[in-house]
Amino acid sequence: MEADNDTGISEFLLLGLSEEPELQPIIFRLFLCMYLITVLGNLLIILAVSSDSHLHTPMYFFLASLSFADICFTSTTIPKMLWNIQTQSQVITYAGCVTQMYFFLIFGGWDDFLLTVMAYDRFVAICHPLHYTVIMNPRLCGLLVLVSWVISVLNSLLQSLMVLRLSFCAKVEIPHFFCEFNQVVGQACSNTFLNDMVMYFGIVLLGGAPLAGILYSYSKIVSSIRRISSAQGKYKAFSTCASHLSVVSLFYCTILGVYLSSAAPQSSHSSAVASVMYTVVTPMLNPFIYSLRNRDIKRALKRITGVPVM
Repeated sequence: MEADNDTGISEFLLLGLSEEPELQPIIFRLFLCMYLITVLGNLLIILAVSSDSHLHTPMYFFLASLSFADICFTSTTIPKMLWNIQTQSQVITYAGCVTQMYFFLIFGGWDDFLLTVMAYDRFVAICHPLHYTVIMNPRLCGLLVLVSWVISVLNSLLQSLMVLRLSFCAKVEIPHFFCEFNQVVGQACSNTFLNDMVMYFGIVLLGGAPLAGILYSYSKIVSSIRRISSAQGKYKAFSTCASHLSVVSLFYCTILGVYLSSAAPQSSHSSAVASVMYTVVTPMLNPFIYSLRNRDIKRALKRITGVPVM
């Protein structure tokens, strides 16, 4: 099969999670519910932080930023998937696919960096409590979020521009529910060596470096907690970072599970199903993890909704 030129391809086919017609209504309702829960839950976190003066601290500023990133991250994929199911179409245009990849990489990378920034915030709070307000000043907090955003945008722009140089065959079927970067590059008819090198660079930049920062921060946190003499003091110190540690574990474990499943000798659809965990489930669970473990968030949510949070 001969490859078209760089602009010859006009659309891709997204095969979705299943091609069984009887499963489409179930998938539609399930993902619509998860998407609405994700958006509503994260919006409530943002409203709680912005409306309560007691929550105008670095930790909650980063949490609100993470909630915004989660809403955008999920919104890059799920609405298009729901639209395709509703219209019984598998088509996504070439421009739409590249645009989806661009924003998916931006908000996915921003999510990752924000988790690292939050780990640094907990490191300063626990290891340097007397200097916390001086170190984590509003200017530094804003700068950390801005730098995280800029790095994510630059990486996404580079990765997306590299895709534009590829040639694709006359008919491209992506065994996924969105334009997942690896799947799209794998469908190219031209040489992808340079794309693979840039992709590995992005993995190290957005995966290895933030993970190393998180592990370093928590190694120092654990060391500081061990030096606390009272059991109550240890519990109080650990409880301030338990929610963040839960979210980090969920985020990285689900991504690791996706790539392990994609490396296994199984169908590509199994990788698509596994990717639901970090693209949909993790952003949906984040507000619950933070609200259930945090009395300040519970109080703010109760004042907004008028309903006590368990």
